Amino acid sequence: MKTEDIAYLDGPLNMSGFVAYEENQSAPRPGVLVMHEAWGLGEHVISRCKMLAELGYVAFAADLFGDRRQITKREEAMATIADLRANPQKLRARTRAALTALSALPQVDSQRLGGIGYCFGGTAILELARDGADLAGVVSFHGGLETTMPAVPGEVKARILVCTGADDPMVPSTQVKTFEDEMHKAGADVRVISHTGAVHGFTNPKNDGSIAPGILYNQAADHQSWAAMRAFFSDVFGK
Repeated sequence: MKTEDIAYLDGPLNMSGFVAYEENQSAPRPGVLVMHEAWGLGEHVISRCKMLAELGYVAFAADLFGDRRQITKREEAMATIADLRANPQKLRARTRAALTALSALPQVDSQRLGGIGYCFGGTAILELARDGADLAGVVSFHGGLETTMPAVPGEVKARILVCTGADDPMVPSTQVKTFEDEMHKAGADVRVISHTGAVHGFTNPKNDGSIAPGILYNQAADHQSWAAMRAFFSDVFGK
């Protein structure tokens, strides 16, 4: 497996992404953009990139904060993502810069692109889909579903899979319903899976409840949502 850091730009900002792919495959293959949590591009999304590479994809982890910035304090993380959430055009431009970097890689079939995101990254990948990006499909894992710029009918090109915790205090059922209504009005192809017993952050084994009781790893939901993503991408990419 080949892994390396990839420098790219969002306007004047220096971004540092991470790519993983199998070297023994010569033909271009689907590329999957991976969006990180509120803490920055770290170990969790890097491990998921490697898992995607093992499935035959080129996986590119975006840098949503610039200079591979890592955040350790919850207050700083919340302030950082609040700024981006309040400025969806800024967030969409940030994600498009990463998508451009992914599609430019020689190993990638630029006609077959997808994306996934975790927590804040789930919010980010959905904003990219709302923006009409040329994506075959996107998957949000325990991401926030709200937006101040709802999808415009006919603009969403990507098929969408949302994997959410049925007991997630940060993404309550009312938010899920509002999202589903938004997507149906937009004519988008969307499926939502609510994982029983799961709360926020259920895919990251380091989430032990110490940050907040509602942020906790759930092994069953982690494995089930990954299997759902695999089947989803096999369908949308035809592989």
